[in-house]
Amino acid sequence: MKMNRVTSWMFLLAAVSMVTLPVHALAKEYKLGLSLAITGPTSDAGNPYSKGVEDYFQFVNDTKMLGEDTINCTIRDDQYNNDITKRNFEDFLDQGIVFYLNYSTGSTLALKKDFEEEKMPVIPASFHAGNLVDSNYIFLPIASYSAQAIGLAEYVVKNHKEGTPKVAMFIHPSAFGRGPVEDLQKAVGAGLKMEIVEVVEHGKDLDNTAMLQRLVSKGVQYVISQTVQSPVATMLKDASSLGLVAKSFGEAGKITFLGCHYTGGNDLVALAGPAAESFYWTTSYIVTNEPSPGATAQLDLAKKYNRDEKAANSHNYANGMMVAQVATEVIKRCKAKGKEVTKENLYEELQAMNGDKAFSPGTTVGPVTYSKTDHAGVDSLQLYIVKGGVFKSTGTPFVPEYTKKI
Repeated sequence: MKMNRVTSWMFLLAAVSMVTLPVHALAKEYKLGLSLAITGPTSDAGNPYSKGVEDYFQFVNDTKMLGEDTINCTIRDDQYNNDITKRNFEDFLDQGIVFYLNYSTGSTLALKKDFEEEKMPVIPASFHAGNLVDSNYIFLPIASYSAQAIGLAEYVVKNHKEGTPKVAMFIHPSAFGRGPVEDLQKAVGAGLKMEIVEVVEHGKDLDNTAMLQRLVSKGVQYVISQTVQSPVATMLKDASSLGLVAKSFGEAGKITFLGCHYTGGNDLVALAGPAAESFYWTTSYIVTNEPSPGATAQLDLAKKYNRDEKAANSHNYANGMMVAQVATEVIKRCKAKGKEVTKENLYEELQAMNGDKAFSPGTTVGPVTYSKTDHAGVDSLQLYIVKGGVFKSTGTPFVPEYTKKI
């Protein structure tokens, strides 16, 4: 009898302990992974991008945005090396991730089959339109490089004063750089009235003098760049020293320079200095030079986690911050529906992010929308121009017309 009483008391104690278990003991940790170039080629974009991801997820945890649940995103440097990226991704799978953030165009294409086999929802930092071909699990955060280049080309055509504008493309020597070339050529074939005179893949040569003089001799008045800031800054400084930078749009005998997302932003101005004046740039992200709730949120986040001014004002910091916002949002939506946070359920929530369920992160010039047939996030682009040493918006957000025609 005494033994039965002791046993009953122990069961009662265990039951009370379960009822009074601290809430934090029931908290869940959601694992994510990010592999990107913090060092090596394109690290001028990858470094601030990684900080934006890291800081936003830290903010989510610190402010208990998910209640007692937390996000644990492991961030690994892959040095822009596809083999390292693949090893990182495999390691993340072993850790049990439910969502993956990738970086480069090359590694996104190389891992496409892996994403399909693992049924892993993925948001890369690459906006290459080809990422979506034969893919069910890749989601672009914003309008593709192709849409950006076409948007710039449409602006050239609409604002060029006489005849057919002659354009050159200045691109990164990789899949990332080559991505929009064919689509821009298709747009020209579909009726966009411009001539693509030359496509230049930049190399390690830091002097662009011969190239610039060659382009001018061919009558080129516009150069559309698809690369990162460093080579563009070098080209702009070389053009400036030769007196070839157009002071007004389409100035005869000069070159008007334009670029897609990774070519511009405050990082470019810091590198190119006065030579960046009148550079035209398009992206779906806001800039901190112009007041907005999103700009305030970006600067406050960077300040909270002690980032320097360069990182705080980088559009690539906003880029990283935004993909973390999207990942957090789909986790929140899963939890709100009482669904388990799994890769399968997060995938479903991403594809439902449209209509009245579109997501406005504040870091972009339009809402993020996805569906079963549309895995490109923010459709709208904003054109910016450097005036007085800072990027300023010109016109309102727009969707390129020829992206639908090709």
